[in-house]
Amino acid sequence: MIRARRHFLQDSATLLGSAFFPRLGAGQSNKSRLILLGTGGGPRPRKTRSAPAQVLVINETAYVIDCGDGVARQLVLAGIPLPRLRHILLTHQHSDHNADYGNLMLLAWTSGLRTRVDCWGPPPLEQMTMRFMEMNAYDIRTRIEDEGRPPLQPLIHVHELVEGGLVFEDENVRVRATLVDHPPVVPAFGYRLDAADRSIVISGDTKPSESLIALARGADVLVHETLYPAAIDRLVLGVSNATTLKQSILSHHTNAEDAGRVAQAAGVKTLVLSHLIPPEDPEVTDQMWIDAASAHFGGTIIVGKDLLEI
Repeated sequence: MIRARRHFLQDSATLLGSAFFPRLGAGQSNKSRLILLGTGGGPRPRKTRSAPAQVLVINETAYVIDCGDGVARQLVLAGIPLPRLRHILLTHQHSDHNADYGNLMLLAWTSGLRTRVDCWGPPPLEQMTMRFMEMNAYDIRTRIEDEGRPPLQPLIHVHELVEGGLVFEDENVRVRATLVDHPPVVPAFGYRLDAADRSIVISGDTKPSESLIALARGADVLVHETLYPAAIDRLVLGVSNATTLKQSILSHHTNAEDAGRVAQAAGVKTLVLSHLIPPEDPEVTDQMWIDAASAHFGGTIIVGKDLLEI
């Protein structure tokens, strides 16, 4: 049965480092694997970059953060069997982050998924999930009857998030969230995943955010969305809504210099630039992204690439 939770636990330790939490994964030997499944910002399909998505794999359990177009295929290309899916976290309800949310569950099920999947994210996640099941009811019913598969719907457990705090904790990872600033999409979240070997923060889409800085304090890796303002005119060239689109992009994203400022203020070790806007402009080189971010950040900077493991 699909279940929704309208509110989730406010955790007084949300903004504290992972040292304040009980040790996770005692006796575990597997290290966490962070794979960038898609690194291009925006809903338009691209040739060289898929839509935003990441997966954290620990002890053969897959935690997917965001589900842009093609996320299931990107998982396959990354060598992650789809039945290992256990948790889906959506940062916000924008199509470049949620377009394949339902498809990921369906395709994981057709690939052999027989275990519970918990789905976390802002409203209307429950409604989206139910409508997807209704839309695909014929295919699902046919495959249950004809192929002997277990029912899909009882495997899916939905939790709607409306505020920051502790999301969940299992044997592999503790996940916390904070509200970030991405108008007009409200609420929008950033997530912190504390594993036994390191801590990883995913910004989601946001303007420079003090709450994100607090969440990311002392993290090992910060995956932050970013844009290169000087290239936005080329991105919107020839688009009928160019003026409005440019204004929208510049108003609720973080440029590379500010991403460096956020990483420096949070004291993270590694800044990963992802959700790149523009996603594939040949005039914006990796070094240009790095130079912009390094103006204010002294740690390691990585320009995200699809299927890059960090």
